[in-house]
Amino acid sequence: GAALLGRMTTNAFLRVPGRRGAVVRSFAKDMRRPLRVFLVIVALSATIPVAGLPYRWIAILYQMLLVVFILLVGWSLSIGARFWSQQYLSHMSMDGDDSFTARKHVTQIRVLRRAMDLMILVITVSAALMTFKPVQQYGVSLFASAGAASLIVGLAARPLLTNLIAGVQIAITQPIRLEDAVIVEGEWGWVEEITSTFVVVRLWDWRRMILPISYFLEKPFQNWTHQSASLIGAIYLNLDYRAPIEDMREELARIVRASALWDGNICNLQVSDATERTIQVRMLASARNAPQTWDLRCEIREKMVAFLRANCPEALPRLRLFDDRPGDGPEISPPRPTGSSPG
Repeated sequence: GAALLGRMTTNAFLRVPGRRGAVVRSFAKDMRRPLRVFLVIVALSATIPVAGLPYRWIAILYQMLLVVFILLVGWSLSIGARFWSQQYLSHMSMDGDDSFTARKHVTQIRVLRRAMDLMILVITVSAALMTFKPVQQYGVSLFASAGAASLIVGLAARPLLTNLIAGVQIAITQPIRLEDAVIVEGEWGWVEEITSTFVVVRLWDWRRMILPISYFLEKPFQNWTHQSASLIGAIYLNLDYRAPIEDMREELARIVRASALWDGNICNLQVSDATERTIQVRMLASARNAPQTWDLRCEIREKMVAFLRANCPEALPRLRLFDDRPGDGPEISPPRPTGSSPG
């Protein structure tokens, strides 16, 4: 009867029409199983007093129903947190060029939701244990471990809670966000996933680097897209002193204007250094994000080298050798050996 009532109640919510009805229907679908368990608990609670069982058995059954109810509440809270976070994130898109706000919100929601799931689990298990007098001390210990860092019980719980607190700090302060371009441990990649205890960085060659979440609060790292996804790429060429700088500036402007990767902001060429043999030319160009910046740098480098090779080959670096020996002069006969003349 309880299962039938639960199915009827769920079906009633699933028939709610309209735009908001879609959200109600989706939520009712997720809460279908917890609702059925709740109705079973209610039915058993009403049946136990009239079953004619001994008082001891009635107390045990009520204790079991209380534990199941507490676990049901924790389960329902976890489902509700996941549902509403998914509903919020469904309106976010990280595919566009200007995805800064979306990445910020997605990072906050995902990290905080995972931290909330862990807190719900700890509190639910603690509350269930608190219903048993012989094991109340274990529940108190769990509550203590879920508190501030100064109340952490045991060295075993310390790393977990340290990373959990670091995850909450990252969700609030946001030194990193999902799809941020970062350099960690000398490797360049993107933040692919942020959990409550670790961060997955997708490297440029598709490898994955797994780092504890506390790493991003305790060690320095580079975040190329912290404020904006746009980046400036630098291209360096070592050339001969005869390199046509003005012609190269015009060629650089032509290359970036013809490229779909350029964002239309930065285009610059300067002689950044000079040695006894070559000069160093630095070219700057901006793009919308890190991958496009890399591709634009490669495109400019390839086309500029081709331009110099075709139009000004003397600008390419070369090694000069000078012969400082004296030139051809009057022939000098080798000295004759000394000694007595014949005869």
